[in-house]
Parts: sequence; C-alpha cells; structure tokens
Amino acid sequence: MTSETIDSTQEHESIWKATAQVLRSQVSEAVWFSTFNDAIAVADDKMSLRLRVPNSFVRDRILTRYMSLVRDALDEIGAADRQLLVDIQTATANDVLEQLTIEKPTSLSEPIVVERKSESTYQVVKQKVRADKGAAIGLNPRYTFETFVKGASNQFSLAAAMRVAETPGRSYNPLFIYGSAGLGKTHLLHAIGYYVHEHYPDLEVRYISTETFLNEYVDGIRNNTMTAFKRKYREVDVLLIDDIQFMQGKEGLQEEFFHTFNSLHGANKQIIISSDRVPDAIPTLEDRLRGRFRWGLITDVQPPDMETRLAILRNKAERDGTDISSDVLEFIASNVTSNIRELEGALIRVTAYASLNRITVDVDLAKNLLSELLTKNAVKPRTNEQLLKEIADFVGFSVEDIKGKSRQRPLVTARQTAMYVVRELTDL
Repeated sequence: MTSETIDSTQEHESIWKATAQVLRSQVSEAVWFSTFNDAIAVADDKMSLRLRVPNSFVRDRILTRYMSLVRDALDEIGAADRQLLVDIQTATANDVLEQLTIEKPTSLSEPIVVERKSESTYQVVKQKVRADKGAAIGLNPRYTFETFVKGASNQFSLAAAMRVAETPGRSYNPLFIYGSAGLGKTHLLHAIGYYVHEHYPDLEVRYISTETFLNEYVDGIRNNTMTAFKRKYREVDVLLIDDIQFMQGKEGLQEEFFHTFNSLHGANKQIIISSDRVPDAIPTLEDRLRGRFRWGLITDVQPPDMETRLAILRNKAERDGTDISSDVLEFIASNVTSNIRELEGALIRVTAYASLNRITVDVDLAKNLLSELLTKNAVKPRTNEQLLKEIADFVGFSVEDIKGKSRQRPLVTARQTAMYVVRELTDL
C-alpha cells in the first residue's frame, strides 16, 4: 500500500468518524446499531465518501431513509462536497472462516464448505442435514417490513426488529415486544421471520401462537409424541412465539418452554416473543422465565398517533387499490383511535359497502356506517365526583379532605386548585 493510499484511507476514516459522531447524537440507539454501527469508510477519490456495509438491507436503509440525514451531517463537519457511496462488504475466505468460528459456531452435524465464487468473493455453503432446513413455517407473506407503517408509537420496536432480522442470534436475544391487541406486534414477528427467510435461506424459521404451542404440547402428552414435539421446536434457527401471556397458570407448558428457551438460546438461535403486557405483569409466570425474558431487549408498541393512523389508512387503501378521498380517511383516522386492527376494519367496512352498492364513499356515509364504532369509542364525560376524585388523587388528599373545612395551608391550596379546575371544566 502506497503512502498516498494510506493518507486517503486515513482521511476517509476521519471524515466518517466525525460524521458518525453527529449521526449518533441525532438518532436512537436502535437506529444507530441497526443502520450505522457496522459501516466503515474505505479509500476513494477526494470527492466522495465510500462506506462499506454488511448487507443490502443496511445499504438500502441508508440510501432511502437516511441519505438526507447523512448529507446534513457531512455539511455540519464541512464535507458537504463529498458524494456519498455505499457498497456491500464482500468477505474473503479467512473472514468467512473467522466469522463461523467466532460469531456462529456450527454443530458437527452441519459440515461447512467455503466456495470461491470470484476473485474476491466467497460463499459459505452448509450441507443440509434435515429435509425441512430452510423452511419458513407459519409466516404470512403480507406482513413484511415494507408493509409496516412506521410512526412515533412503534419506531423503537421496528428498529429493534430490523436489527434482529439482520443479525439473528447475535442481537437482542430474546426480543420481547409487548403492547395492547391490534397494534402491530404480530406484524413485526412475521416481518422478522420473512426477512430472515429471504436473506438467510438456510435457516429454519417457525412462527407459532402460544395457543397452538399449548395444543401441540397437550397432543404430545396424550399421544406419547413428546420427543418429536421437543425436536420440532428445539431445532429451529428462529422461533417467533406470539401472545406469551397465555402461558399464565399453565405450569407444565411453562416448564416445557423454559427448556426449549434454554436449548435455543444456548445454541445462539434467535427467539422473538410477543405479549400484551411486560413479563412482570403476567400473572403466575415463573420467575425463571421472567428472568430469561430480560436477557435481551424488552420494547413496546403504543397506539398510533393521528399522523400514523392516517398513513396506515392510506397505505391500506393503496395496497387494496381503493380510491377514497382524503376527507374520509381523515374522518376515520380522527375517530377510530384504539388500535390498527379496528382502524383497518373500519376502512374495509366503508369501502366494501360502497363497492357492493356501487356508490361513492363520502364522510356522511362513513359516519352512518361507523356510528356504532364511533359511539363505543366516544370519550364519556366525567361526572363532577369523578373529576374531584382525579384532582384529589393528583394533589395527594382524599375527596373528604377536599370537601372538609380544615384550614391547614397545604389543604387550602389543594382545595382552591380543585375548585378552579372544576369550574373550568364544568358548568359550575
């Protein structure tokens, strides 16, 4: 390597290091680690900054989602004239063997072959031992990262899911996603599984609901086929298990899943779990399972805000080829706020009715068709007693104290505050 090449490499590394510092201060930890952490600068001409990233997914994310952010960071460090180029890293035979040894040890039942594909590219080939190796079981191809609508309510969970999908078994293991029904947890599980299946075709991916897992467990005991049941779930590479809260109160099932978890985690296999609540809030869940769920990352999804709800409806209408006005979409998004499942259901109800009756969808039609749903979701006005109870709880006194005649200074202040709030929010 010439001194000129060394200087060029050092210059590019310095530029990227400074750029990365700016970026890291502007993005979340999840986005940083899933997108920028593994990027390295390589020598190029004076007018460009060439980054090398691990795979096409990271490259596409940088070029499509974060290009403007990177350009702003380059501008901030005084390198705005640099053209940004992003390449996918190719591995040498030594790199491949080192990764296999250090990052993902392989069992003796799966021999490794390293094939030379070109002058600088090598490919790892695993001899498939099991006929079902590489299968994607239980996945819904409609639920992908591309069809998942990102918003403030789910962006951290989405970033974590992408990170896990890119590096199964090496990041956030297990990944535990919780949130109320209909907020996209199942969508994220399927998206992870689908991405892994597409980019790691030799890995076996299995999605299962806890209810199905329970039924198969019971059948295994009844039919004396527990050995096959254990093998089925302990030999997968990625296990996605939905609604883990349904294990509560089922000691035998928890015992079986505990050993399945240990077997998979000990072999660096990826585990992704969803629940409607955090592990500590699942009644009668064994402490040893709670502890293992904390080994990785616990993240939540919240109800979508107005902007995200509108984006979800537009995305749904576009996917279904439905022509619907913005006024109707905004009306639905403003009034159906509880969860995504109900939101999309409202859109389907309105568009299906209009299609079957060959009429145009307008806001009045939407109001009429969704009247029951809107009534259910309407915010019920507080009674004066309910309002007073909330105020009393907030200021740290009882309702009786607020209504009493004590002249103690803190209580007098609390009483005056309560009177003011009640007058402002009611007709009193």
